[in-house]
Amino acid sequence: MKIDRIHHVAYRCRDAKETVLWYRKMLNMDFVLAIAEDEVPSTKEPDPYMHVFLDAGGGNVLAFFELPTRPPMGRDPNTPSWVQHIAFKVKDRATLLQFKEHLESNGVEVLGVTDHGIFHSIYFFDPNGHRIELACPDPEEEAQLKRLDAVKWEMLEAWSQTKRAPRHAAFLHEREFAR
Repeated sequence: MKIDRIHHVAYRCRDAKETVLWYRKMLNMDFVLAIAEDEVPSTKEPDPYMHVFLDAGGGNVLAFFELPTRPPMGRDPNTPSWVQHIAFKVKDRATLLQFKEHLESNGVEVLGVTDHGIFHSIYFFDPNGHRIELACPDPEEEAQLKRLDAVKWEMLEAWSQTKRAPRHAAFLHEREFAR
């Protein structure tokens, strides 16, 4: 028995229409479908919602719920804003840079390009405050993934013992930290 793939990932949004239009304009995601009820099917709670689904490529679906009767959404005050994010893969660095230019020309503040060794990323926030990452593979991705695979269990064990960053994969961010 094994999971086949993610069916969809769902987040909350302030405004379903604004969210759909933003993801279409900024990330070229197609609007797949919408579901709305006045009652939650799983819990039977009376709670009207709009549930929208966007095509994130490769059979992946990103979904959002607008909940008009609930208090405004917030963030976990104990979790830094860089931790929780949605990461999408793009074809290559040229595509990543095209997205960066497109986003910035539309008034979106973009952080990066950040060199993570196996991939390169840009970061920005959607209109709901969700952090988004676009990542493209590094030319040396395959070789670096092999190196990471060889040390993953040692790293996990070292972390579980010390709660300090093990140095097994320090090679990943050498270029970024050298800047």
